[in-house]
Amino acid sequence: MNTKLTLNLDKGIIDQAKNYAKDNSISLSKLIENYLDSLTKRSEKKSKISPLVQSLTGVIPSGNYDDRNDYKDYLSEKYS
Repeated sequence: MNTKLTLNLDKGIIDQAKNYAKDNSISLSKLIENYLDSLTKRSEKKSKISPLVQSLTGVIPSGNYDDRNDYKDYLSEKYS
């Protein structure tokens, strides 16, 4: 369902947006709708963390952890 919305914007910005929309073969309304949709979806994505990722939080120690040395030790042990 579409709803009419009135916005008060700077004339220069409106002109630039109209030119952008025209160059990209899209209506100004659709351009703004897509932009607002992407803003709301981005914030939804940030807030959702899968249970697997949540369970892995804190597994890798922070700070002065030297993963290269651990990997070298692992390879040395594996192939000796």
